[in-house]
This record gives sequence, structure tokens and C-alpha cells, in this order.
Amino acid sequence: MHFKLIVALTEDTITDKIVHAAREKGATGSTVITNARGEGMNASKTFLGLSLETQRDVVLFLVEEHLTREILEAIAEAGEFDESPGTGIAFSIDVDDAVGISHQMSQLTEKVEEEL
Repeated sequence: MHFKLIVALTEDTITDKIVHAAREKGATGSTVITNARGEGMNASKTFLGLSLETQRDVVLFLVEEHLTREILEAIAEAGEFDESPGTGIAFSIDVDDAVGISHQMSQLTEKVEEEL
């Protein structure tokens, strides 16, 4: 099997929606890194030196490559990335190798066989 890492950078208020949407499309787990900071096209706003930005989360999904596009689209839809600028982004990266996922392989194998 070949894997991809989906990285979603999003507002913390919609992290649970994104994780739920990814699981419905075949993601078998996720890792959430909280309290990330980021800046888009416009500089962040401050008030007396304090940031007015919402908190961001980094959500990581290790997924089988055949499921990647469908999961990315579900994440974008759940997070309304295209409808609401600044809500978040998601992208995938090729993974050369992975260990520690043998307990998920049977579930992944069944899901991929259904898709193919």
C-alpha cells in the first residue's frame, strides 16, 4: 500500500467537523496539533499588541493514496474552505514509508478493494 499525509490547517472551531468528514470517507485516524498560528494574504490584526486571530489547529491524516482526493474534498466541504476565505487549507504529501499502522491495514485493505 502507498500512503499520503493529508495536512489540514484550520480554525479550531471546525476541527471536529473536518475530522468527522474525513472519517466518513475512509480516514482511520488523525492527529490534532492545537494552538498553531498562521497568516494569510493579509497581515494579522492586533489590539494593543494582542492578536485578534482565532486559534488554529493542524490536523494530520495518514491515508491510503486511493482515498486521498475524496477525503480532501470532504475536508474542504466540511470546513467551507472555498466559501469562506481564511477558514483553512488542506493538502497532501507523499509518504515513502510508515510503521505502526499494521492494526489499520485490514480495514484499509477492505476499503481500498471496495473503491477499486
